[in-house]
Amino acid sequence: QDLVNHCVNDILVQGARPLFFLDYIGVGKLSVENISQIIDGFVHACRENGCALIGGEMAEMPGLYQAGDFDLAGTIVGMVEEDKLLPRDNMQEGDILVGLPSTGLHTNGYSLARKILFERMGYQVDSYIEELGDTLGSVLLRVHKSYLSELGEYLGDNRLCALAHITGGGIAGNLKRVLSPGLKAVVSLPPKPILPIFELIQKGGNVRPEVMLQTFNMGIGMICVMRPELAHEFLQKHNCVELGTLQISGDDTRVEFI
Repeated sequence: QDLVNHCVNDILVQGARPLFFLDYIGVGKLSVENISQIIDGFVHACRENGCALIGGEMAEMPGLYQAGDFDLAGTIVGMVEEDKLLPRDNMQEGDILVGLPSTGLHTNGYSLARKILFERMGYQVDSYIEELGDTLGSVLLRVHKSYLSELGEYLGDNRLCALAHITGGGIAGNLKRVLSPGLKAVVSLPPKPILPIFELIQKGGNVRPEVMLQTFNMGIGMICVMRPELAHEFLQKHNCVELGTLQISGDDTRVEFI
């Protein structure tokens, strides 16, 4: 599900809707139980996104994979009319940044999270953590969210100027890529992380704020650049937060945190 939803979000930021998905599974030795669970995940996510799972490739390669290990990759194909492509070139000063919450780490930052949570702090996968309200394993394995259901109806709306899927590189690394020249995003994050898992990681590893922002989504999985009138409408209808505005940039700054 993580793989399918990540792919859906990656083409969503171009204004595209998914048509079909293909998978690749590489294993050392075929396990029917494991493969069945993997395929079930692909099927479930494709159904949720209205996307056809049309096949793929399965490779059994003993000697390349350790016992129990497997490798997954996916390819998604979607479609968008040329005049509906995102980002649009109509961005302007005063446009609003709207953040859609993530479900957790999504698919980035696990190497650092594992090092801090398991090696440094000594937690186990089944450790129940009061501030998380769940076991650590359950929190870390929450499915990477697809934003198609929330954003699909707005893809043809000219008041939606851009979308940024917050993955590797964090908010700044992904948001700056969709902004028009001469504009910068001025971002004001909530004083406390939206999800407590990020606060646990930061405090447990004494991680500098700038490293957290580069590594994790910090509870924001997708950022929308919207005209103010659409932003106000969207904020009333959906679970989301206002994160800031676009301003004229007098230098090379593309994303500024205040």
